[in-house]
Amino acid sequence: MGLRKFPCGQTRREFVWEMGNGFAGVALASLLGGSGFGQRSSYAESGTDSSNPLASRPGQITAKAKSCIFLMMNGAPSQVDTFDYKPELEKYAGKQLPEDKNFINSGGRKVGFLTPAWRPFRPGGESGMLISDYFPNIRKHADKLCVLNSCHTDSHAHGSALVAMNTGMTQIGRPSLGSWTVYGLGTENENLPGYVVMLDKRGGPISGQPNWSSGFMPASYSGTLFRPVGNPILNLERPPMVTSEIQREQLDLLSALNENHLNARKNGADLAARITNYELAYRMQSAAPEAVDLSEESQSTLEMYGVGQEPTNEYGRNCLVARRLVERGVRFIQLYSGGGHLEETWDAHESIEKNHGQHGAEVDQPISALLTDLEQRGLLDETLVVWGGEFGRMPFSEGPGAPGRNHNPYGFSMWMAGGGIRGGQTFGSTDELGFAAVEDKVHLHDLHATILHQMGLDHELLSYFHQGRDETLTDVGGRVIREIIA
Repeated sequence: MGLRKFPCGQTRREFVWEMGNGFAGVALASLLGGSGFGQRSSYAESGTDSSNPLASRPGQITAKAKSCIFLMMNGAPSQVDTFDYKPELEKYAGKQLPEDKNFINSGGRKVGFLTPAWRPFRPGGESGMLISDYFPNIRKHADKLCVLNSCHTDSHAHGSALVAMNTGMTQIGRPSLGSWTVYGLGTENENLPGYVVMLDKRGGPISGQPNWSSGFMPASYSGTLFRPVGNPILNLERPPMVTSEIQREQLDLLSALNENHLNARKNGADLAARITNYELAYRMQSAAPEAVDLSEESQSTLEMYGVGQEPTNEYGRNCLVARRLVERGVRFIQLYSGGGHLEETWDAHESIEKNHGQHGAEVDQPISALLTDLEQRGLLDETLVVWGGEFGRMPFSEGPGAPGRNHNPYGFSMWMAGGGIRGGQTFGSTDELGFAAVEDKVHLHDLHATILHQMGLDHELLSYFHQGRDETLTDVGGRVIREIIA
């Protein structure tokens, strides 16, 4: 699935195997060049400017979206309590999961009984899309949403599943989705990072920095952390005794020395990234504080996002900053809801109602405001908004009478809005109980392929040559979900 075909009708894997096992290798160079294989290998060199890795550049295909905002619900919301209505759970409430539903039980936790949604589902918009009462404000935007009810992933553990949702693989050390996006497109504002990550003040995801790392790519493509409170970036202000002129002279000297070193050596991508980062840090000293200065916003806008109110203040500020960053040309922004571990995230082992009631109230109004604000400013069409967690939750409780649910990687919900996605629709489905995806399954590779496509990038052609192999975000899998594109 998703393998590129060569002129002879073979996949790339089959072609390389044949060429590596016969004397026909004498024609390898010309065949590779004619098939486009060489372009894959050389994208890292030809597709970017070594003197400015973050320079804006056109995509590989016609794009609808210029920016992406990924709303990461750290800890994994329950699909059957949010966007995947399952009336059969009412019918079979209190009964055990059927024996044919085989699964890996995370953490050796108890298996209870089938449990209906904890809050009612109600229709929203002209589409009548059913959305839980945990999200009454998001429900107002039902006609903007494309809900993917058939997502599935490769891990039931938070750490590896989060890394997979961000990088495409469960093992750490690979570039994240945001890194691939900025690598392919650069950024439209040279005074701000191309890729910004805002964490929850309660902490980061348990797998930490690998979730926004550039992996084996140069550091220029890594996510830059903006803090949710206080100064957005640590050490942003220069020391009192150092003027702007003195700092500029120091950087000019450092740049000249680095350039001399770089010019004498080939393939100096890492050094070029360091030079770029020094210069970016200097420019950010004036640009970053302005970008996050909410005093420029009207009181009605602050109130719409829930800024200055609880429990919406923090996520409301982050969503409003995300809109301001999009306006300023930042390419990829990720906002985390939930930090630390267990109930401080969406990891509702103890109680769905208590957990989702708290975290839903924190994000519902801000996310609704973000969609409204982007639309009113004419930005939603060119901004792809993605919502979801690292997996879902089981349709049964964690024991007799227990109000929590365990991890479920087999079927869960995510949604997309804006950026050329057709709203007011659901795509795919889980079984009658919400246990596993059964129709139009969406693997995380499919999700990533679709996000890249909407940003103007071909997930099969966007590659980085690393240790003798053309690496891609989706590896040898993934397909663009063309059914949901407007």
